[in-house]
Amino acid sequence: MDFEYTDDQKEMRRALREFAEKEIVPFAAEWDEKERFPADMIRKLGELGFLGVIFPERYGGAGMSYADYAIVIEELARADASVGITVSAHISLCSNHIYEQGTEEQRQRFLKPLASGEWIGGWSLTEPNAGSDAGGTETTAVLEGDEWVINGSKTFTTNGTVCDVAVAMAVTDKGRAKHGISAFIVPKGTPGFRPGKKEKKLGHRASDTSEMVFENCRVPKSHLLGEQGEGFVAALKILDGGRIGVASLALGIAQASFECARDYARERKQFGKPISSFQAIQFKLSDMATSIDAARLLIQRAAFLKDRGERVTKESAMAKLFASEIAVRAAEDAVQILGGYGYTRDYPAERYYRDAKLTTIGEGTSEIQRMVIARQLLEG
Repeated sequence: MDFEYTDDQKEMRRALREFAEKEIVPFAAEWDEKERFPADMIRKLGELGFLGVIFPERYGGAGMSYADYAIVIEELARADASVGITVSAHISLCSNHIYEQGTEEQRQRFLKPLASGEWIGGWSLTEPNAGSDAGGTETTAVLEGDEWVINGSKTFTTNGTVCDVAVAMAVTDKGRAKHGISAFIVPKGTPGFRPGKKEKKLGHRASDTSEMVFENCRVPKSHLLGEQGEGFVAALKILDGGRIGVASLALGIAQASFECARDYARERKQFGKPISSFQAIQFKLSDMATSIDAARLLIQRAAFLKDRGERVTKESAMAKLFASEIAVRAAEDAVQILGGYGYTRDYPAERYYRDAKLTTIGEGTSEIQRMVIARQLLEG
């Protein structure tokens, strides 16, 4: 059992961190403050090959592994969680759904520009009345001749107003419950398809999150993604990989929180010495570092198994659950260690605190993760 990253992975992390420190970190606070989507930065990441990390080169990707992908998302989130979640949703949800379930024609037409960074992808599953219970989906798709007519609305779609193509779930057979929901590829500019309200959020404020509206939206039969009626089942499998991305996102936030707290503790003096010399601070930093390492190992295991082609429902849920909850704790401890300064925008700790919370909610709440894990344990 090897716990070491390869030389190539170490070099990739080093190069990406160097890039992020120069190109992302100095602007993250401004993007957050102004709720500005960093379109130029996302385009640059695409040019560097980071928007198609896990896809084969024949589809415009970089041909890397899920273990590599986890490193990419961690490093991006360490610099700015908004950038991290934008890339994670683009890769592991929209693009990966097309890669895993699409026909060769769909991959050539839609995955190539997504993986190369020419396009940005969105993925629409959640609705006002269908969150954790995605089986409550109300958006419908009816086949009329050679076209599917989609009606309904989605909410909380990452990249919703900026995406060039979206994958959306809709009911095609109400009588078959979860086996009556299908997935569709809907390009930007399709008549009847538009973004709705852009959300005002607690954290990840530079990422784009919005409603998606379908009003007699017509797409060709060829835009059905995967088998008819199996879109929801496929979405659950896509989420297995997606949760590795969210876990890595949480890990990056936790790592940034730890480094912020550690550096401040070394510099801040009280009672004539750095507060890092006080045992209370040392214990907090020790707990943060230990939890971060444990989360990283859980993510590595899930990514390793995913790369081997194994089912990772339990492992990705465990990684996502643990990493997201320690991210919240690490960010809270960072604010506490910085004291009053941690509560101001002069330091990034308060942004980490706001950003961390979403990781316990997105792509399945902590409660849902525990249900998923328990089901795997009890059915095994």
